[in-house]
Amino acid sequence: MPSFESVRCAVRAVRKEVFQFSFRYPLDVVPGAGPKDSLHYYFYSDKLAWEAMRMDSNGIPQAWYRQTGSAYWPAYIAWYGLVNLGHYLRGNDSRYLDIFLKQIDWLEANAVVRPDGAVVWPMNFDYLVGQLRLKSPWISAHAQGLAISALVRGWRVTRRPRLLELLAGSARIFALTVPEDGIRITMDNHVLYTEVPGGRAPGILDGFMISLLGLYDLFVETADSEVGRLFDEGVMGLKNTLPYWNYRDKWSWYHNRGYLCPPAYHCSHHLLLKILARLTNEKVFAEYATRWEPARLSTLDRAEVYLAFLYTKNRCRLKHRTWSQTAKTAALRPTADPAWTESVTRTAA
Repeated sequence: MPSFESVRCAVRAVRKEVFQFSFRYPLDVVPGAGPKDSLHYYFYSDKLAWEAMRMDSNGIPQAWYRQTGSAYWPAYIAWYGLVNLGHYLRGNDSRYLDIFLKQIDWLEANAVVRPDGAVVWPMNFDYLVGQLRLKSPWISAHAQGLAISALVRGWRVTRRPRLLELLAGSARIFALTVPEDGIRITMDNHVLYTEVPGGRAPGILDGFMISLLGLYDLFVETADSEVGRLFDEGVMGLKNTLPYWNYRDKWSWYHNRGYLCPPAYHCSHHLLLKILARLTNEKVFAEYATRWEPARLSTLDRAEVYLAFLYTKNRCRLKHRTWSQTAKTAALRPTADPAWTESVTRTAA
């Protein structure tokens, strides 16, 4: 029998998809983010609902999802910290800075330094993405990127040497292929950084772009030429594969064209491309950001996107029987296991 939480999650998903589909999402680009003297992250919101959040007694958020139950997702924790840092920067209320620093403390305590020198943040549970089963512990470009961006800003606030030490090893998994316990994959001889190691290329777009922002932050902070090279390789890979995720110059695909993106993902794609266009001066990113601007869609276009989303999403749901994917473990380890040799992920939908 499905649990009450599972039923509530399913009802909430249907309500969102059918009745609350929106062409707007409460994220705003922050134009001043990026320089070494800035604490701002690249986008910000003061209207997020945090519906999946289950706060622990130490002020660290867990995320509840049907597959995992309540779990510590490093990307979710990093993003929660960055949003609260944004609140602090806009209101100068020290409560929000304290919340941000708690998340930095967690990321510092749960960082794993692997024998190969790579620093990662582990996901200590199994997870299904379509037909791919990610075995605990596993790694992801999305979480790595958010954790790096959070720690860069944590270092700028605290100047704790340990944070800089962890950042020094955090880019290594971008240079390692998936068989080497990294996140580096290729498509058409171009480099990509994958959110779900073991899946086919190109994978999930927003996680890839978030990882590029992490590399950019790390390069700005350290001026490490190897980090700069990894960023440049990823930019070239993104340029090459953007057409793959393009739906009729109107919307974007999720994962490997599994279904059209829900609004939250598509709006983040649109904003991330605007941000990367500014940081890299790559015209193709600006062009796709314009094509994917929800506000430019006509009424007919919006109807097409909405119906295509409902069709492709439910086709995918039936194919993979996602309603049967329930939590296997309710109590998950709150800290990283230093013995393992892989790790980490994204804030899932």
